[in-house]
Amino acid sequence: MTKFFATTAIAVALALPAHAVQPAEGEVLAESQSYTYWLLDAIKTLDPARNTDVEGSDVLRQLFEGLMNEDATGAMVPGVAERFEESDDKLTYTFHLRDAKWSNGQPVTAGDFVHAWQRVVNPATASEYAWFMELMNIVNATQIVKGEKPPEELGVKALDDRTLQVTLTTPTPYFIKTLSHATTYPVPQSVIAEHGDDWTQPGKLVGNGAFVLAAHNLGVDITLEKNPEYWDAANVLMQRVQGVTVNDNNVALTRYQAGELDRVQIPAGQYPRLSQESPDQAVSIPYACSYAYVYNVSDKGPEALKDVRVREALSLALQRDIIVENVLQGGQRPATTWTHWAIEGFDQPQTELATMSQADKTARAQELLAEAGYGPDNPLALTLQYNTDDNHKKLAIAAQQFWKPLGVNLTLNNVEWKVHTDRMQNQDFEIARYAWCADYNEASTFLDWFRTDGYNSGKWSNAEFDRLMAEAKTADDTAPLYSRAEEILAEEVPAAFVYHYAKVDMINPKIRGLPTDNVLNTWYAKDLYRLAD
Repeated sequence: MTKFFATTAIAVALALPAHAVQPAEGEVLAESQSYTYWLLDAIKTLDPARNTDVEGSDVLRQLFEGLMNEDATGAMVPGVAERFEESDDKLTYTFHLRDAKWSNGQPVTAGDFVHAWQRVVNPATASEYAWFMELMNIVNATQIVKGEKPPEELGVKALDDRTLQVTLTTPTPYFIKTLSHATTYPVPQSVIAEHGDDWTQPGKLVGNGAFVLAAHNLGVDITLEKNPEYWDAANVLMQRVQGVTVNDNNVALTRYQAGELDRVQIPAGQYPRLSQESPDQAVSIPYACSYAYVYNVSDKGPEALKDVRVREALSLALQRDIIVENVLQGGQRPATTWTHWAIEGFDQPQTELATMSQADKTARAQELLAEAGYGPDNPLALTLQYNTDDNHKKLAIAAQQFWKPLGVNLTLNNVEWKVHTDRMQNQDFEIARYAWCADYNEASTFLDWFRTDGYNSGKWSNAEFDRLMAEAKTADDTAPLYSRAEEILAEEVPAAFVYHYAKVDMINPKIRGLPTDNVLNTWYAKDLYRLAD
């Protein structure tokens, strides 16, 4: 389990200034401080309580600020909280807030955090991330999410305007790591009361981050400008940030090469060439996301997928080495676990998926499908749903080819991101492409996804798995618990784990301050600056 410094050490560390990154000696700044980056899909929401997407979190991190931020290595540093104390029993945290303001000039108070967190767990909000507050082990979070207690009984209170107290049900070593997540950001109660669901629109949205919302053309672009009311505005160099939506990754790369974008994902298979041609621009670093094909084992799912032999056969037959070495070619690794290999303190168990040769896996897959009654003479018809992206399409076609010799007729169904996620949340799919990116740097951020009451779109359920994850919340040594949990996933195969991400991008070398040593790839525009040509 991740260990933290002694409380006094944390308090001292958090009392230090947390100023934005500054240029190195000799670097000459560009006259225009702007950063333009690529977005694959539209930003669905700018409400911290309702966001579920990585891209949405990237924008929210600029518009709002939580109790804590992350530095370039992923270590926790002060955000709105200057310092905090932890009680001897590790159940109570007291945060002391700095003199921060909303973008309308009003003070950010402890009550704003209380309101925001109560809003997340309130069933009326319909937050898809309400479970995150449960994961944080905040007192009464689970009962409130279930509608058994009112939101006002959540274990968070404002002792005064600058002092926030949080009470947990059990010691939670990763608790502090959760506090840079968008779900925990404060929101302006009076603004939401005035504008209702329209409060996130340009001209209405009030945030406490280093930037404000200047414009948002849904599915086209989103523009942020420096917030003069931000507490550390004097040390923020970047003036303008723009995310541009381009559904075709190859078109986005062309726009990068034309100088229209400062950062873009490298399309599958092109990293080797681009790293040779532009070694100062092509980057591949570990990124704590895992790609999978989730099986719908709910009552709405196909009967065939309720047979573990079918699920295991499909997983075994995926030729992951070909996917990462011949299709993606960007430093990704084959996934034999759900938890990303680079997560701090995680030891990958040696399952059959990790140790068998591909020839043996394919042979075993054929045996399993035959036992289940399927094969070339009795084909299994399934549909794989994926959201619009050329990389997802390439992988789906590869899966189709890997499964065809087994007697699986796979239909590919491409839909837009919002439709894709809505269908997954309602179990309106058979097999769905999905990826999970870590919310904090600890294995439970992945494994909790598969709890019976977790996000768990395929609705798989296992009592031993749930017990292990509950036990891990208070265990001194979580490693064997997490290892066994992964073994259960390998035995039950609720999803076919495909590959572990690497962040494979082209980045304009004039842009400085983007982190390369944070496995969560958490970036803050307040830390960016542009060099002169």
